[in-house]
Amino acid sequence: MATPTSAGQIDGQEVHRITLTGAQGLRAEILTYGARLAALWVPDRTGALADIVLGYDALSDWRDRGGYLGATCGRYSNRVAGGRLVLDGRTVQLDQNEGAQHLHGGRAGLDSKCWQIEDFSDQHAILTTRSPDGEMGYPGTLTARVTYRIEGVGLRITMEAQTDAPTPVNLVNHAYFNLAGHGSGDVLRQELQVEANFYLPVDDRLIPTGEVLTVGDTAFDFRSLRPIGARLPGPAGFDHNLCLSAPTGADGLRPCLRARDPVSGRQMRLSTTEPGLQLYTGAHFDGSPGKGGARYPRFAGFAAETQRFPNSPNMPHFPSARLDPCETYRHVMLFDLTPDC
Repeated sequence: MATPTSAGQIDGQEVHRITLTGAQGLRAEILTYGARLAALWVPDRTGALADIVLGYDALSDWRDRGGYLGATCGRYSNRVAGGRLVLDGRTVQLDQNEGAQHLHGGRAGLDSKCWQIEDFSDQHAILTTRSPDGEMGYPGTLTARVTYRIEGVGLRITMEAQTDAPTPVNLVNHAYFNLAGHGSGDVLRQELQVEANFYLPVDDRLIPTGEVLTVGDTAFDFRSLRPIGARLPGPAGFDHNLCLSAPTGADGLRPCLRARDPVSGRQMRLSTTEPGLQLYTGAHFDGSPGKGGARYPRFAGFAAETQRFPNSPNMPHFPSARLDPCETYRHVMLFDLTPDC
Protein backbone atom coordinates (compact mmCIF):
# COMPACT_ATOMS: atom_id res chain seq x y z
CA MET A 1 0.00 0.00 0.00
CA ALA A 2 1.27 3.47 -0.91
CA THR A 3 2.08 5.64 2.09
CA PRO A 4 1.33 9.39 2.20
CA THR A 5 4.52 11.37 1.79
CA SER A 6 5.42 14.78 3.17
CA ALA A 7 5.04 17.63 0.70
CA GLY A 8 6.39 20.20 3.16
CA GLN A 9 4.71 22.66 5.47
CA ILE A 10 2.34 25.60 5.09
CA ASP A 11 2.08 28.02 8.01
CA GLY A 12 3.69 25.42 10.27
CA GLN A 13 1.27 22.64 9.30
CA GLU A 14 2.42 19.47 7.59
CA VAL A 15 1.03 18.84 4.11
CA HIS A 16 0.90 15.32 2.69
CA ARG A 17 0.72 13.94 -0.83
CA ILE A 18 -1.23 10.74 -1.54
CA THR A 19 -0.83 8.86 -4.84
CA LEU A 20 -3.71 6.74 -6.16
CA THR A 21 -3.33 4.26 -9.00
CA GLY A 22 -5.74 2.66 -11.46
CA ALA A 23 -5.93 0.82 -14.78
CA GLN A 24 -3.90 1.69 -17.92
CA GLY A 25 -1.43 3.73 -15.87
CA LEU A 26 -4.05 6.14 -14.49
CA ARG A 27 -2.58 7.97 -11.49
CA ALA A 28 -3.95 10.75 -9.28
CA GLU A 29 -1.98 12.79 -6.77
CA ILE A 30 -3.86 14.41 -3.88
CA LEU A 31 -2.54 17.16 -1.60
CA THR A 32 -4.04 17.57 1.86
CA TYR A 33 -3.62 21.35 1.50
CA GLY A 34 -7.05 22.33 0.21
CA ALA A 35 -7.92 18.65 -0.46
CA ARG A 36 -6.50 19.27 -3.94
CA LEU A 37 -6.30 17.20 -7.06
CA ALA A 38 -2.65 18.05 -7.77
CA ALA A 39 -1.97 15.75 -10.73
CA LEU A 40 -3.92 13.32 -12.91
CA TRP A 41 -1.97 11.10 -15.33
CA VAL A 42 -4.27 9.85 -18.11
CA PRO A 43 -3.58 7.60 -21.17
CA ASP A 44 -4.08 8.68 -24.77
CA ARG A 45 -5.23 6.38 -27.58
CA THR A 46 -1.75 4.83 -27.80
CA GLY A 47 -1.41 4.40 -24.03
CA ALA A 48 0.97 7.36 -23.60
CA LEU A 49 0.41 9.13 -20.29
CA ALA A 50 0.20 12.87 -19.62
CA ASP A 51 -0.67 14.89 -16.53
CA ILE A 52 -3.83 16.77 -17.55
CA VAL A 53 -4.27 18.91 -14.38
CA LEU A 54 -2.65 22.34 -14.02
CA GLY A 55 -0.74 23.05 -10.83
CA TYR A 56 2.51 24.06 -9.15
CA ASP A 57 5.64 22.47 -7.70
CA ALA A 58 6.10 24.67 -4.61
CA LEU A 59 3.54 24.62 -1.79
CA SER A 60 3.88 28.38 -1.47
CA ASP A 61 2.63 28.76 -5.06
CA TRP A 62 -0.49 26.70 -4.35
CA ARG A 63 -1.13 29.08 -1.45
CA ASP A 64 -0.12 32.44 -2.92
CA ARG A 65 -0.75 32.49 -6.66
CA GLY A 66 -4.54 32.29 -6.69
CA GLY A 67 -6.86 30.58 -9.12
CA TYR A 68 -7.86 27.80 -6.68
CA LEU A 69 -6.01 25.23 -8.81
CA GLY A 70 -7.23 21.72 -7.98
CA ALA A 71 -8.79 22.81 -4.69
CA THR A 72 -11.93 21.77 -2.85
CA CYS A 73 -13.66 25.15 -2.50
CA GLY A 74 -16.38 26.26 -0.09
CA ARG A 75 -18.25 26.70 2.20
CA TYR A 76 -20.18 28.37 -0.66
CA SER A 77 -18.35 28.14 -3.96
CA ASN A 78 -18.82 30.52 -6.83
CA ARG A 79 -20.27 33.96 -6.00
CA VAL A 80 -22.72 35.48 -3.52
CA ALA A 81 -23.72 39.04 -4.42
CA GLY A 82 -22.46 41.55 -1.87
CA GLY A 83 -21.53 38.60 0.34
CA ARG A 84 -25.03 38.91 1.84
CA LEU A 85 -27.92 36.49 2.23
CA VAL A 86 -30.98 36.17 4.42
CA LEU A 87 -31.35 32.97 6.43
CA ASP A 88 -34.50 32.42 8.51
CA GLY A 89 -35.17 36.16 8.53
CA ARG A 90 -31.63 37.11 9.62
CA THR A 91 -29.15 38.87 7.34
CA VAL A 92 -25.84 37.05 7.13
CA GLN A 93 -22.75 38.96 5.98
CA LEU A 94 -20.05 36.79 4.46
CA ASP A 95 -16.45 37.71 3.74
CA GLN A 96 -16.10 39.97 0.70
CA ASN A 97 -13.00 38.77 -1.14
CA GLU A 98 -13.73 39.67 -4.77
CA GLY A 99 -14.53 43.36 -4.62
CA ALA A 100 -17.83 43.52 -2.79
CA GLN A 101 -18.66 39.91 -3.66
CA HIS A 102 -18.08 36.64 -1.81
CA LEU A 103 -16.18 34.06 -3.85
CA HIS A 104 -15.40 30.38 -3.15
CA GLY A 105 -15.87 30.58 0.63
CA GLY A 106 -13.86 33.75 1.28
CA ARG A 107 -10.24 34.57 1.98
CA ALA A 108 -9.95 31.67 4.42
CA GLY A 109 -12.20 29.11 2.76
CA LEU A 110 -11.86 25.34 2.74
CA ASP A 111 -9.27 25.61 -0.03
CA SER A 112 -6.83 27.21 2.45
CA LYS A 113 -7.08 24.51 5.13
CA CYS A 114 -4.72 21.61 5.75
CA TRP A 115 -7.17 18.71 5.72
CA GLN A 116 -6.72 15.58 7.84
CA ILE A 117 -6.31 12.08 6.39
CA GLU A 118 -9.12 9.85 7.64
CA ASP A 119 -8.32 6.79 5.52
CA PHE A 120 -6.38 5.81 2.40
CA SER A 121 -5.30 2.97 0.16
CA ASP A 122 -3.78 2.65 -3.31
CA GLN A 123 -7.21 3.42 -4.78
CA HIS A 124 -8.78 5.93 -2.38
CA ALA A 125 -8.14 8.81 0.02
CA ILE A 126 -10.61 10.29 2.50
CA LEU A 127 -9.85 13.77 3.84
CA THR A 128 -11.76 15.74 6.49
CA THR A 129 -11.82 19.26 7.89
CA ARG A 130 -13.90 21.52 10.15
CA SER A 131 -15.12 25.08 9.68
CA PRO A 132 -16.17 26.67 13.00
CA ASP A 133 -19.28 28.75 13.56
CA GLY A 134 -18.72 32.29 12.27
CA GLU A 135 -15.75 31.49 10.03
CA MET A 136 -15.94 33.79 6.97
CA GLY A 137 -19.34 34.86 8.35
CA TYR A 138 -21.05 31.48 8.01
CA PRO A 139 -23.44 30.30 10.71
CA GLY A 140 -22.97 26.86 12.24
CA THR A 141 -20.01 24.54 12.59
CA LEU A 142 -19.48 22.57 9.39
CA THR A 143 -17.66 19.26 9.09
CA ALA A 144 -16.61 18.35 5.54
CA ARG A 145 -15.29 15.17 3.96
CA VAL A 146 -13.85 14.60 0.49
CA THR A 147 -13.24 11.13 -0.95
CA TYR A 148 -11.09 10.60 -4.03
CA ARG A 149 -11.48 7.10 -5.43
CA ILE A 150 -9.92 5.49 -8.53
CA GLU A 151 -12.34 3.19 -10.36
CA GLY A 152 -10.61 1.48 -13.31
CA VAL A 153 -9.82 4.24 -15.81
CA GLY A 154 -11.93 6.70 -13.86
CA LEU A 155 -11.96 8.97 -10.83
CA ARG A 156 -14.86 9.53 -8.43
CA ILE A 157 -14.86 12.61 -6.17
CA THR A 158 -17.43 12.67 -3.37
CA MET A 159 -17.87 15.84 -1.28
CA GLU A 160 -19.97 15.62 1.89
CA ALA A 161 -20.82 18.00 4.73
CA GLN A 162 -22.86 18.23 7.91
CA THR A 163 -23.74 21.25 10.05
CA ASP A 164 -25.11 22.00 13.53
CA ALA A 165 -27.06 25.08 12.33
CA PRO A 166 -28.69 26.07 9.02
CA THR A 167 -26.08 27.27 6.53
CA PRO A 168 -25.58 27.49 2.76
CA VAL A 169 -23.25 24.85 1.30
CA ASN A 170 -21.92 24.45 -2.22
CA LEU A 171 -18.62 22.56 -2.38
CA VAL A 172 -16.83 22.31 -5.74
CA ASN A 173 -13.66 20.81 -7.13
CA HIS A 174 -11.71 23.52 -8.97
CA ALA A 175 -9.27 21.50 -11.11
CA TYR A 176 -8.18 22.98 -14.44
CA PHE A 177 -7.87 20.45 -17.26
CA ASN A 178 -5.82 20.38 -20.44
CA LEU A 179 -6.28 17.02 -22.13
CA ALA A 180 -3.13 17.42 -24.23
CA GLY A 181 -1.09 17.76 -21.03
CA HIS A 182 -0.90 20.56 -18.50
CA GLY A 183 2.00 22.34 -20.22
CA SER A 184 0.87 22.02 -23.85
CA GLY A 185 -0.50 25.51 -24.52
CA ASP A 186 -4.13 26.64 -24.63
CA VAL A 187 -7.26 24.47 -24.78
CA LEU A 188 -9.17 26.40 -27.44
CA ARG A 189 -8.95 23.60 -30.03
CA GLN A 190 -10.06 20.92 -27.58
CA GLU A 191 -13.71 19.94 -27.86
CA LEU A 192 -16.59 20.05 -25.40
CA GLN A 193 -20.13 18.75 -25.31
CA VAL A 194 -22.36 19.78 -22.38
CA GLU A 195 -25.83 18.40 -21.62
CA ALA A 196 -27.38 21.82 -21.00
CA ASN A 197 -30.33 23.50 -22.71
CA PHE A 198 -30.15 26.71 -20.64
CA TYR A 199 -27.54 29.02 -19.12
CA LEU A 200 -27.41 31.89 -16.62
CA PRO A 201 -26.47 35.31 -18.04
CA VAL A 202 -24.34 37.44 -15.68
CA ASP A 203 -23.75 41.12 -14.99
CA ASP A 204 -20.39 42.89 -14.97
CA ARG A 205 -19.67 41.41 -11.51
CA LEU A 206 -20.21 37.88 -12.88
CA ILE A 207 -23.34 37.62 -10.72
CA PRO A 208 -26.33 35.91 -12.43
CA THR A 209 -29.05 38.37 -13.40
CA GLY A 210 -31.75 35.89 -12.38
CA GLU A 211 -32.72 35.08 -15.96
CA VAL A 212 -32.53 31.51 -17.25
CA LEU A 213 -32.04 31.64 -21.03
CA THR A 214 -31.89 29.06 -23.80
CA VAL A 215 -28.46 28.23 -25.18
CA GLY A 216 -29.87 28.11 -28.71
CA ASP A 217 -28.09 30.44 -31.17
CA THR A 218 -25.60 31.55 -28.50
CA ALA A 219 -21.95 30.91 -27.64
CA PHE A 220 -23.21 28.70 -24.79
CA ASP A 221 -24.64 25.99 -27.05
CA PHE A 222 -22.40 22.97 -26.45
CA ARG A 223 -25.16 20.44 -27.06
CA SER A 224 -22.98 18.90 -29.77
CA LEU A 225 -19.22 18.42 -29.61
CA ARG A 226 -17.35 21.56 -30.75
CA PRO A 227 -14.03 23.34 -30.10
CA ILE A 228 -13.95 25.46 -26.95
CA GLY A 229 -12.62 28.45 -28.89
CA ALA A 230 -15.09 28.26 -31.79
CA ARG A 231 -17.51 30.79 -30.26
CA LEU A 232 -16.15 32.59 -27.21
CA PRO A 233 -18.72 34.95 -25.61
CA GLY A 234 -16.11 37.72 -25.28
CA PRO A 235 -12.38 38.33 -24.82
CA ALA A 236 -12.51 36.83 -21.31
CA GLY A 237 -13.96 33.57 -22.59
CA PHE A 238 -16.38 31.52 -20.49
CA ASP A 239 -17.13 31.98 -16.79
CA HIS A 240 -20.81 30.98 -16.75
CA ASN A 241 -23.17 28.43 -15.23
CA LEU A 242 -24.80 25.99 -17.63
CA CYS A 243 -28.05 24.45 -16.37
CA LEU A 244 -27.81 20.69 -16.77
CA SER A 245 -30.71 19.01 -18.53
CA ALA A 246 -30.02 15.26 -18.58
CA PRO A 247 -32.14 13.24 -16.12
CA THR A 248 -30.49 11.56 -13.16
CA GLY A 249 -30.10 7.80 -13.18
CA ALA A 250 -30.81 5.31 -10.42
CA ASP A 251 -27.43 6.19 -8.88
CA GLY A 252 -28.40 9.88 -8.69
CA LEU A 253 -25.87 10.86 -11.37
CA ARG A 254 -26.58 12.68 -14.60
CA PRO A 255 -24.21 12.81 -17.59
CA CYS A 256 -23.13 16.40 -18.03
CA LEU A 257 -19.92 16.83 -20.06
CA ARG A 258 -17.70 15.20 -22.63
CA ALA A 259 -14.29 16.77 -23.31
CA ARG A 260 -11.93 15.51 -26.02
CA ASP A 261 -8.49 16.33 -27.37
CA PRO A 262 -8.74 15.34 -31.06
CA VAL A 263 -4.95 15.04 -31.44
CA SER A 264 -4.17 12.62 -28.59
CA GLY A 265 -7.59 11.00 -28.20
CA ARG A 266 -7.61 11.72 -24.47
CA GLN A 267 -11.11 12.38 -23.29
CA MET A 268 -13.11 12.94 -20.15
CA ARG A 269 -16.76 12.05 -19.60
CA LEU A 270 -18.22 13.62 -16.45
CA SER A 271 -21.39 12.77 -14.55
CA THR A 272 -22.65 14.55 -11.44
CA THR A 273 -25.39 14.80 -8.85
CA GLU A 274 -25.54 18.61 -9.20
CA PRO A 275 -27.89 20.82 -11.31
CA GLY A 276 -25.26 23.20 -12.73
CA LEU A 277 -21.82 23.31 -14.30
CA GLN A 278 -19.58 26.36 -14.21
CA LEU A 279 -17.48 26.44 -17.37
CA TYR A 280 -14.41 28.65 -16.86
CA THR A 281 -11.72 28.83 -19.52
CA GLY A 282 -8.86 30.27 -17.45
CA ALA A 283 -8.58 33.80 -18.85
CA HIS A 284 -6.46 34.83 -15.84
CA PHE A 285 -3.44 32.70 -16.82
CA ASP A 286 -0.68 34.98 -18.10
CA GLY A 287 2.24 32.78 -19.12
CA SER A 288 3.67 32.39 -15.63
CA PRO A 289 5.29 29.00 -14.88
CA GLY A 290 3.46 26.04 -13.39
CA LYS A 291 4.55 22.47 -12.71
CA GLY A 292 7.94 21.56 -14.09
CA GLY A 293 8.45 25.13 -15.30
CA ALA A 294 5.71 24.78 -17.94
CA ARG A 295 4.28 28.14 -19.00
CA TYR A 296 0.51 28.54 -18.60
CA PRO A 297 -0.79 31.00 -21.22
CA ARG A 298 -4.25 32.57 -21.35
CA PHE A 299 -6.82 29.75 -21.66
CA ALA A 300 -4.24 27.16 -20.52
CA GLY A 301 -6.95 25.00 -18.94
CA PHE A 302 -10.70 24.77 -18.45
CA ALA A 303 -12.53 24.25 -15.17
CA ALA A 304 -15.73 22.19 -15.16
CA GLU A 305 -17.17 22.84 -11.70
CA THR A 306 -20.41 20.97 -11.06
CA GLN A 307 -22.39 22.96 -8.50
CA ARG A 308 -25.52 24.59 -7.19
CA PHE A 309 -26.13 27.81 -9.11
CA PRO A 310 -24.12 30.96 -8.27
CA ASN A 311 -25.90 33.32 -5.84
CA SER A 312 -28.57 30.67 -5.15
CA PRO A 313 -29.10 31.89 -1.54
CA ASN A 314 -30.48 35.15 -3.00
CA MET A 315 -32.45 33.62 -5.88
CA PRO A 316 -35.50 31.67 -4.65
CA HIS A 317 -36.13 30.19 -8.11
CA PHE A 318 -32.64 28.63 -8.23
CA PRO A 319 -31.98 25.18 -6.69
CA SER A 320 -31.62 25.50 -2.92
CA ALA A 321 -28.16 25.39 -1.34
CA ARG A 322 -29.42 25.29 2.25
CA LEU A 323 -28.12 22.60 4.60
CA ASP A 324 -29.89 21.94 7.91
CA PRO A 325 -28.79 19.93 10.96
CA CYS A 326 -29.41 16.17 10.64
CA GLU A 327 -28.99 16.41 6.86
CA THR A 328 -25.93 15.42 4.82
CA TYR A 329 -24.82 17.42 1.82
CA ARG A 330 -23.47 15.05 -0.84
CA HIS A 331 -21.97 16.05 -4.18
CA VAL A 332 -20.50 13.43 -6.53
CA MET A 333 -18.37 13.89 -9.66
CA LEU A 334 -17.55 10.77 -11.70
CA PHE A 335 -14.89 11.09 -14.40
CA ASP A 336 -14.59 8.38 -17.06
CA LEU A 337 -11.10 8.89 -18.56
CA THR A 338 -11.13 6.07 -21.12
CA PRO A 339 -9.43 7.38 -24.29
CA ASP A 340 -11.23 7.83 -27.59
CA CYS A 341 -9.95 5.13 -29.92
